[in-house]
Amino acid sequence: MTQPVWNFEQEPYDEPTDETSFNLRAYFDRMPDEKMRQYSADWDDETLIDWDGNFRDDGNLMLACCEREVDVNEYRRVIAQCIRYRDRVRGILQP
Repeated sequence: MTQPVWNFEQEPYDEPTDETSFNLRAYFDRMPDEKMRQYSADWDDETLIDWDGNFRDDGNLMLACCEREVDVNEYRRVIAQCIRYRDRVRGILQP
């Protein structure tokens, strides 16, 4: 597996961490930049779920090795953080 150029997983943040929060950040590290740039915070939940393509029928993100479920609200919060991170480092990393 090719390692992503991004390292959002290791980016400091001010919330409690657990295995799920690390895995979600790693999930976003592996999302292509072109795809992430398509994301819109204005999308309704159904559009977001369809766009990502990795949500289960129960509305939670399918992640391996997680202690808890990741719902659309957490997904939206963390992807917004990831987008800010990428906007900040994109010119430095030049993926």
